[in-house]
Amino acid sequence: MKTSRRHFLLLGMGVGSSLALSRVAFAEPANTLGEADPKAQAVGYKEDAAKVDKAKFPGYAAGQTCGNCSLFQGKTTDAYGGCTLFGDKQVAARGWCNSYSNM
Repeated sequence: MKTSRRHFLLLGMGVGSSLALSRVAFAEPANTLGEADPKAQAVGYKEDAAKVDKAKFPGYAAGQTCGNCSLFQGKTTDAYGGCTLFGDKQVAARGWCNSYSNM
């Protein structure tokens, strides 16, 4: 079977657009809180709780994450959600900060 240039281009556009869509679907929300943010640094925020310096933050305990903090405003299944500390910025559910509260 001989492939025409039109058929080849249509196939390429289909693959390219599906790759673009998959990249968008897995991207982080645009308004996420970064560790370099001054507010984040003030409370020792880490995007991954496994990377918390336990010597610097002795209040940290294994299993504490933003996702199970009482300040987290997302669902437990969300990768990112709001936090009452950071206004419109979203935090990683797997993250942690020194303001962690489970009350």
